[in-house]
Amino acid sequence: MVVPDPIRAELHAHAAEEAPNECCGLIVFRDGDAERYVRGVNKLASPYRYELEIDPAVWFLEDEGFELAVFHSHPETEPIPSRTDRELAGLWSGRPFLIYGLKLTELRAWRIARDDVEEIELTR
Repeated sequence: MVVPDPIRAELHAHAAEEAPNECCGLIVFRDGDAERYVRGVNKLASPYRYELEIDPAVWFLEDEGFELAVFHSHPETEPIPSRTDRELAGLWSGRPFLIYGLKLTELRAWRIARDDVEEIELTR
């Protein structure tokens, strides 16, 4: 998956603005390349969990051939899936999740399921 520097900058800015809480949103990909980031709202306003609230129209981008990846930040910890992330994967199980570790300024991607986590290679 390719996430270019301008989108990485947007992810960082959103994470920094929402700290100490987790931020969340959707990254819109086409053919493995990130085309844009759509900010969401963390309805839980929590540093440890998120519940994504986003314009429902964004979900229909998949009907137009885009792939959506859930994004959220970890304000103080590494960008690796937590137990909570695995437990809450739900309908997104097995699909791409991107996590930004704000304190470490590091972005990583994963396929997350309750019992399995697989890292996805990211490039710029």
